[in-house]
Amino acid sequence: MAVENDSSVNEFILIGLTDKPELQLPLFFLFLVNYVVTVVGNLTLITLIYLNSYLHTPMYFFLFNLSFIDLCYAFVLTPKMLISFISEKNIISFTGCITQLFFFCFFVNSECYVLTAMAYDRYVAICKPLLYTVTMSPQVCSLLMSASYVMGFVGAMVHTGCIVRLIFCGSNIINHYMCDIFPLLQLSCSSTYASELVISVIVGTVVIVSSLIICISYILILSNILHISSAQGWSKAFSTCGSHLVTVGLFYGFGLLTHVKPSSDGSVGQGKFFSVFCTNVVPMLNPFIYSLRNKDIKLALKKTLKRIYN
Repeated sequence: MAVENDSSVNEFILIGLTDKPELQLPLFFLFLVNYVVTVVGNLTLITLIYLNSYLHTPMYFFLFNLSFIDLCYAFVLTPKMLISFISEKNIISFTGCITQLFFFCFFVNSECYVLTAMAYDRYVAICKPLLYTVTMSPQVCSLLMSASYVMGFVGAMVHTGCIVRLIFCGSNIINHYMCDIFPLLQLSCSSTYASELVISVIVGTVVIVSSLIICISYILILSNILHISSAQGWSKAFSTCGSHLVTVGLFYGFGLLTHVKPSSDGSVGQGKFFSVFCTNVVPMLNPFIYSLRNKDIKLALKKTLKRIYN
């Protein structure tokens, strides 16, 4: 992706998560473990879904893509974050910074749409079970997934376009461990009003539309569950929705806390803290959320391990 900018700044210095020397090494090992667990966990889930044909259903198709996105978070953000703990100056080029921002925005937007598609899938599975095979056909699932990535790409292009058009001529120190939108806006020498307006409209639209669809889906699911008389039916309905609800709560909860515009230096630190949960902790937890109480995943793991040993 070619980046053109009239800025006199051609590189940035990432401060990182903390500037306290005594915390650098412990944090390096902590996030190294986080990185390994995230990569192994999501790769394992992707492999299990790919190798076991009985997991080739819409639900696991979307979960496959969710794990892929979480895996990409780790590759895009964590290596540079780890470098900040062991180097005196964590320098990133202007082009590298914009590229990191683009992929971060791309995967965040795509995850919003994937979680929305998963909510719709759960609605059809519980409220319209007889039409599930037809409604969630492979063609429909592929279309939903393709649309998620295309809209994620368009959103990322708009966000990075708004940043590229700004002029950076003063400080090149980013008070963050990654190239995020608000820290970059704060460094600009030019007016950021138009960029902030466009970014706010895009983010607001994505969050409102996706959260509205998710809420409507679960309202209809809850209404349907209330008419189920058997305890087994209740248990099955909650088991299919519980993991998704936890993931949505974590993703949107920490996402909103992270991207509320900081108004003070203290809130900048809080923003970085919540950002760590959004970009590092949630992608690590998702494989466990979807596998610990999932009989299909456990069975797939046993079968796959048996194949390996035999």
